[in-house]
Amino acid sequence: MSIWWSLHLRREAASVPLARRLLIGAMETAGVDPDISYDLSLALSEACANAVEHGGDSSTGYLVTAFIDGDTCRIEVTDSGPGFPEQPRPHERRRQRPQPPRPLAPAEDEHGRGLFLIESLTDHVRVRNRPGRQGAVVTFDKILKWREGGSPAAALLRAS
Repeated sequence: MSIWWSLHLRREAASVPLARRLLIGAMETAGVDPDISYDLSLALSEACANAVEHGGDSSTGYLVTAFIDGDTCRIEVTDSGPGFPEQPRPHERRRQRPQPPRPLAPAEDEHGRGLFLIESLTDHVRVRNRPGRQGAVVTFDKILKWREGGSPAAALLRAS
């Protein structure tokens, strides 16, 4: 068995804790270890905050979709903002000098740490632009651990 949910949220700051609380509730119901739930909820908060800040004009919303399938949770946050800067195509990249690794945001900076935090808290992250449309998609996965004596929902999820 697998479960998933999807939310279409307004680009308002109040939407970030709402998405986080819904995820924590789903994780708790499924019997996910609280530390894993916390990591996922913090990563989701960062992705939602990015969508609120950079996700397009104020009339557009953003979409959050979460999947629990077996021992993996995948979360995807999609907005309709300008997206990520275009990367050179592979044949163009070969002609350029190698780029230095992306620097980490200094600890005292107020902005610029969201994707770094998501990468630190989850097992796999993918950022891309929406195909054929304006907007960005941030997808991240985390292997789940179950709390002792987890709920019946957890047993059903693990059995699938």
